[in-house]
Amino acid sequence: MRLISLSHVNDPATTNLYPGDPPSELETVATIDKDGYYLRLIRQGEHTGTHWGAPGHFNEGEPLADELDLADLHLSAVKLDVRERCARDPDYAVSIADVERWEQVHGRIPAESMVIIWTGWDGKWGTAEFTNAGVDGAPRHPGFAVETARWLIDTGRIGDRGGTGTDAFSPDVGIDATYTVSHLIYQRHRISLEILANLEALPETGAQILCGGQINRAGSGSPALIYGLLP
Repeated sequence: MRLISLSHVNDPATTNLYPGDPPSELETVATIDKDGYYLRLIRQGEHTGTHWGAPGHFNEGEPLADELDLADLHLSAVKLDVRERCARDPDYAVSIADVERWEQVHGRIPAESMVIIWTGWDGKWGTAEFTNAGVDGAPRHPGFAVETARWLIDTGRIGDRGGTGTDAFSPDVGIDATYTVSHLIYQRHRISLEILANLEALPETGAQILCGGQINRAGSGSPALIYGLLP
């Protein structure tokens, strides 16, 4: 298999933060000249930059990071290229029809897959366009329609151990302050991959994803090295 990175580099100078998230900081605390070694202190939220989220991020009583199985972080992946629609409408909600059109070409999405939408937001990382805030300060970006998320779950395409991925802040459309899609996805052993990078290199089907990152005790998720494993 060939390995590709689906993560942005952790750099506070270019990190877009979700409104209300803690600042991202890298502080040098030891240098080779002074201490004989080089070391930096990292401060950031669990959902800063490219990351995965555990079910307990949105739903009390659902599994947290240290309660997931290793298999929950290694999934078959499919990619839906919805950039054209999202370029016309930053509030675009990926529909069941979008998925069905994809399946007409590639076949049915395998059970318990990671369904990733490529909105084009990965190309906006580090700029004001990524947050694309409205007058109320809330981010504006595409996501999954609520009915699409329910359908992916109910038909087994995501099932109990799959998930959704996006190159934007979250699987919800940015203007939906109810986070309904997140509440749906973050249940059972399903995870969400967010702020993905380099989706151009990920094929529409046939790849797998592998999520790294730190497993925090009772964590809501983790900033992560997310890899694509290509056949």
